[in-house]
Formats: sequence, structure tokens, C-alpha cells
Amino acid sequence: MARYTGPVCRLCRREDMKLFLKGDRCYTDKCGFERRAYPPGQHGQNRRRKNSDYGEQLREKQKVKRIYGIAERQFRGYYYRASRMKGVTGENLLQLLERRLDNIVYRLGFASNHAEARQLVRHGHFSINGTRVNIPSYLVRANDAITIRESSKKMPRLAENLNAVDRRGVPQWLELDKDNFRGRIKAMPAREDLKMEIREQLIVELYSK
Repeated sequence: MARYTGPVCRLCRREDMKLFLKGDRCYTDKCGFERRAYPPGQHGQNRRRKNSDYGEQLREKQKVKRIYGIAERQFRGYYYRASRMKGVTGENLLQLLERRLDNIVYRLGFASNHAEARQLVRHGHFSINGTRVNIPSYLVRANDAITIRESSKKMPRLAENLNAVDRRGVPQWLELDKDNFRGRIKAMPAREDLKMEIREQLIVELYSK
């Protein structure tokens, strides 16, 4: 399945919640979801039917995939990896997704959304523990240090993003040093650290069939 390239505000309306896919615009009155908080399509305003159990599970999986911007094959791989880890499968899945380098770049405020974070990583603007990494799916570990490469620190866009990070805040399990363009993983994220409304147990039920 190809990556979705259409209007991202439609995805928020389809999932009936704000996914913050357009960065700073999502915090203004120009947000498409705030202006039209109903499903997209010709009959969106009148379409309020109740989903089946399978429909609820599928919608939850689609929502999480869209939040993190990953395709089905990769998402399924994360689920199978989470199912082999110790602990609760659903929580393991969310932790793996949160540990992705592109997600860390977004959470630290170097990017305004996941798509921009993925692009910045692919273009090689970041180093981990002094080593350049350009793989968005790279999984960070506790105490890893993420820094912007010296040649990239003058990018105006990075400065704009860091100035706006206070609006959404930095998670407690991360540490940001804005003056030195540096971040650190203080600990692995726990379930209570994730503020998005995600019912991961529905995803586990879907893949367990």
C-alpha cells in the first residue's frame, strides 16, 4: 500500500479526533478538524452509524498508523515484535512506536509534525551519540543523546520549531536543551507518559484473530 498523500485534515475527521498532522496549524482556529468536526465525504454530516467490534478494532489500528505515519507491513512487524517481548503486548507496541527516531525528533520539538521529522532524519540532520543516523525507524535507547549536526543548526525552520515547542511541551521521559540543539532519552516511555487517546487492546484483539 502506498503512503497517503491527500489532505491530512481528512484523516483527523475520519478518525473523529485531532491527530496533529499539520503541526502548528492544528493549534489555531484554522484547524480543519475544528471547523468541520464530522467525517469527510458527501454524506459525512449524516453518517453516524455505530461500528461493529471489528470496525472499532480496525479504526483504532488505522488511527495509530496515521499518528505515527507508517504503513501496514511495518506496523504489523512492530506488533509481532511487541508480542514476543516481555510485558503487555499493547504497551510494548506503543513503546516501540515512541522509540522511533522520527518520533523522538517530533517529541523534542525539532519538527512540527511526524512527516517533517521523517524528512529531517532522512536528510541526515541528526546524530545519535555522535554518529550520524538517517533512518527514521531507528529505535533509540535510554541515555541516547540526539543532536543536530553542526552544519544544520543554522536552518531557520529548526529555530522556528524549537521556539514553538512550549505550546505542546516535551514528554517527561525526554530532556531538551534548546540552546545547544540537543536532546536526551532519560528513560523508556511508560504507558502513562502517552497522552494520546489510544485503545491499544483493540489492536491486539485485531491481530490475535
